[in-house]
Amino acid sequence: MKPIIEYQDYRQYMQDFYEERKRSSYFTWRKFASLAGFASPAYLKLVCDGKTSLSKPGIAKAARAMNLEGFDYTYFALLVKFGNAKNDSEKEAALKELEREARMNKIRIVDADAYRYYEDPTCPIVRELAPIMPGATLGEMASKIRSETTAAQVRDILQFLVKADLLKKNADGTYEQTQKAVKGSKETIPLVIRTMNKKMTELAARSIANDPVEERNFSGVTMGIDKPTYDRIAQEIDAFRKRMIDIANECQKIDQVYQMNLQIFPLTDKINNAESRKG
Repeated sequence: MKPIIEYQDYRQYMQDFYEERKRSSYFTWRKFASLAGFASPAYLKLVCDGKTSLSKPGIAKAARAMNLEGFDYTYFALLVKFGNAKNDSEKEAALKELEREARMNKIRIVDADAYRYYEDPTCPIVRELAPIMPGATLGEMASKIRSETTAAQVRDILQFLVKADLLKKNADGTYEQTQKAVKGSKETIPLVIRTMNKKMTELAARSIANDPVEERNFSGVTMGIDKPTYDRIAQEIDAFRKRMIDIANECQKIDQVYQMNLQIFPLTDKINNAESRKG
């Protein structure tokens, strides 16, 4: 069974624990629940199936049944907190706690790298900027970023990008991008992408106010559509985004870093047929 730090879903960890015990001995959900001290023999199966959540008092019971102690116990408790979070802010807080606890114990959580990268829009900006400014000082790089950024922030981000293997620092002090993609689990990627989208939207609003029209391109259309039409438009946007990546990759003389946002979102609630016939 994998170490607990390789899990981002406490339910999956409990399921894998159950499956491993079952392979090596006679082990049932009733036995699992009994070891944990739960009255209901099906409770832990319902938790693993996603039909209910492990309660705060249940964390210690389940951890005891799985022989989790020390850091492993703390990590499991934070996984439960993350998995049971009701909104993005609670999930972000739990993920930060996981990262802090892992750092204190000198353990690296892969998802924390993905979260750090997407949480701060300056990370992808510096990743693009550093290779095209060979020999530049930290202050010179910071001065090129239009959102307020200090040399100290650039230094910290460069150190993180190198440590996460998202940039390579050469012997002459220059940087180049690695081929490594920024990845996380299915539990955290939707969260970190939403975080990035929110912050990039804020930067887009600043661009409207501050950048000359010849350096930016904003357009939009308000339209009434149904779900199948939305799906077709979303597919076209995805195909267009991939074409833009191909065009960008053909650029031989990069001299600036841009952000392209492609958005389509609802402005109203759905209107049923009965409502549309009123009046």
